[in-house]
Amino acid sequence: MADDLFLAIDVGTGSVRAALVDVKGKILSIAAREHEQIVPQFGWSEQRPADWWQGVAAAIREILDTVADARSRISAVSACGQMHGTVLVDGNGVLTRETAPLWNDKRTVDYVTAFERAHAPAEYLAESANPPTPAWPGFKLQWLRDNDPSAYARTAAVLMPKDYINLKLTGEIAMDRTDGGASFLMNPQTGEWSDKMVGLLGLDKSKLAPLRNPVEILGHVTEATALETGLRAGTPVLVGGADYPVALLGSGVCRPGIGSEVMGTSAIITAIAEKPLLDPSVSNVGTVEGNWGAFMLLESGGDAMRWARRAFHEKQLSYADIVAKAAEAPAGSDRLFFMPYLVGERLGDHRNARAQFFGIGAGHGLAHMHRAVLEGVAFAVKRHINILDGISGSKLERVIASGGGAKTKLWMTIKASVYNIPILVPDEAECGLVGCAAMAAAATGRFSRVEDAADAYVSFAEEIRPDPRWVDVYAKMQPFFEKLYAHSQALYNDLDGMAS
Repeated sequence: MADDLFLAIDVGTGSVRAALVDVKGKILSIAAREHEQIVPQFGWSEQRPADWWQGVAAAIREILDTVADARSRISAVSACGQMHGTVLVDGNGVLTRETAPLWNDKRTVDYVTAFERAHAPAEYLAESANPPTPAWPGFKLQWLRDNDPSAYARTAAVLMPKDYINLKLTGEIAMDRTDGGASFLMNPQTGEWSDKMVGLLGLDKSKLAPLRNPVEILGHVTEATALETGLRAGTPVLVGGADYPVALLGSGVCRPGIGSEVMGTSAIITAIAEKPLLDPSVSNVGTVEGNWGAFMLLESGGDAMRWARRAFHEKQLSYADIVAKAAEAPAGSDRLFFMPYLVGERLGDHRNARAQFFGIGAGHGLAHMHRAVLEGVAFAVKRHINILDGISGSKLERVIASGGGAKTKLWMTIKASVYNIPILVPDEAECGLVGCAAMAAAATGRFSRVEDAADAYVSFAEEIRPDPRWVDVYAKMQPFFEKLYAHSQALYNDLDGMAS
C-alpha cells in the first residue's frame, strides 16, 4: 500500500482545500479551511499568506486522520493556487509584507492606464503574451515599489500563493511557468523573465523567483513541516501550477481544439493553442502540458441570472423557478435580445459598456425576458469564440464546462446550440484537485505525460449536444447580436457624460 496516494492542495480565494487522491484519480477525502478577504478601501483586496498556510496545515492534519496509514502512503504533494496574489519574502523566506494584493485588487488601475498611454500593443504583446490589466503581478509590483518601499527593498523573491505554500513545505523558492506567464513579465517564447517587460515597468529582475515547470520536483517536506502537518519528512513536493491551468488539465482540457467554459459569476472561455494568441482583446495563460490557453472573460455570466432574480423577483424566486419560466419561451425569445454587459467589459476600449434589452414588443412577457438573459450570455460568449477562432485559424471542436452554471441543463443546451458544438460536463467538479493529482502521477512516473494522466482521470457526466431546431434560430440571431454590440458602443461615453 506504500506510495499509492497523492496529496493535492488548492489555495483558493475563499478557502484552502487539501485532498487525498488515489493513483486512479479518485478523491478519497477533502478538508477545507476558509479565510477572509481584507478590504482596506474600495477596490482593494488582500489576504494574509500566513492564513493560507495555517489553513493548509490544519486541512492536511484533518485528512491524514481519514485514510488508514495515509502519512506513509503519500508519494507526492502537488499544489495549485489562486493566480496573481503577489507575495513578498526575504532571503530567509520570511514575509516582508503581512498581506498580499489579490487577483481582484484594482489599486493598480492608474499604473495600467499610464502604461496603455505610453505603449502600443505592438510594443509588448509578443514579450508578455497579454494586454495590460490590474490583475497582473507586474503592475502590483509597481504599486508595492512605490507605496511600500521598505517591504519592496527587503524582498528577495516574489511568489504566487501556491509558491508560498511550497516554500513552507520545502524551504525552496520557485515559481512555475503557468503563474509566470500570467504576470505580464514572462517572455512566452523563452519561458523566462522578459528583460524588456521588467524594464518597461521599472522593476528589479533579481527579485523574481526562478521559473520552473509545474511537474518538476521542487523539493521535499522538511522535518519542521512534518512536525507541523503530520506529513512524512522527505515526501516529494512538485513545483505545481496556477489554479486555472491546473483545473483545465483536471477537466480534460489539454489539447488544441478543445475549449473550456467556466461559468461562475463571470464566464471565461478558453481555447487551447500551441502558442499564445496575440491580440489586445485576448489574454493568455501557459498550460501545464506546455500549450497556451487563450481566454476571454465576460464579466456577467452567472451574474446575469443573479441580476434577473433580484431585479424581477426581489430574490423571492429560486434560480430553478427562473429557468423553468425561461423554458416557456421559444428559442430566440421571439427576437428579443439581451446584451449582458451589466458591469462593463474587462478589456478593450469599452470597459464602460452597459446591458440592455432590445426588441421588446407588446407580445413579450417575463418568460421571454428570462430566456433572453440566458441567450444573451450565450451570444456574448459565442462572440468571444468567434474572435479566438479567427485569430487561431482553427475552430473549437468541443467545450468542457465547469462551474455553477454548468449545472443548468437548459442554459447548457442553449449554449451548445448557439456555439453549435457539443458541451461536456466532467463527473468530478473538483477539477483543480484532479489536475494536481494528474501532475503528481506524471511526476512520479505513473504516466509519461500529464495529458495521459488527465485522459485516465477525467470522465464526463454527460454530453450536451446542440438542438438542430435551435441552431438555425440562433445562427440567424448571432450576426444581429454582433451588430447591436458594435452600434451600442457609440452611446456609452454619451451615457456616462449625463452624470457629469
